[in-house]
Amino acid sequence: MKLTRISLALVALAAIMLQATACSGKQEGSGKSVDSTTTAVAEQYKDIYHGSYDKDKSFIVVSKKDLKLTVYAQVNGDTVPVAQFPVCLSLNKGQKEKEGDMRTPESEPGSPFVIDAIKPASDWTHDFGDGRGAILAYGAWFLRLVTPGHHGIGIHGSTNNENSVPGRASEGCIRLRDQDIITLKEQYAWVGMPVIIKQEEQGLKSFEIKH
Repeated sequence: MKLTRISLALVALAAIMLQATACSGKQEGSGKSVDSTTTAVAEQYKDIYHGSYDKDKSFIVVSKKDLKLTVYAQVNGDTVPVAQFPVCLSLNKGQKEKEGDMRTPESEPGSPFVIDAIKPASDWTHDFGDGRGAILAYGAWFLRLVTPGHHGIGIHGSTNNENSVPGRASEGCIRLRDQDIITLKEQYAWVGMPVIIKQEEQGLKSFEIKH
């Protein structure tokens, strides 16, 4: 069942990318209600967003260049940003090559990563080797990503490290502020959701340019 959902998510993302440069004026899908004032991005586009969209056709884009995580959704046939959060990414720049290289993996064109599990993480600890020992470090949730060739990569909070957001300090995961990981999980994220992580200096994709 998991593989089926992931496959459907990738097909949905491909369809969104094909329609991203046109606004067809179609009516919204059944949609799921979301607070349109959670971010400045949602506020900016609320005239066409109206707080509702087809969640199963939404996806995430992480920009290493801008240190931002943006949630995109299809609204009235157009692809628009509905939420945006600052992030902390890996200490070292570039594509991840091996475990422990302190790099965040980058997805290949046309092959986004996928959220395959959403785990409660408020009691998870980690030793960063900085003398603090094992400390709470993940916020309320850990959104585990399927990143071929690598494991243990996810989107999570920044307990005891919130000052690192935005910035470059993680071991490879995508850190959000603790409140933002709660908002992302409760209002936007879903198992099977595609996640695009762009290359270091990669510019805007076609669906981002007009926004």
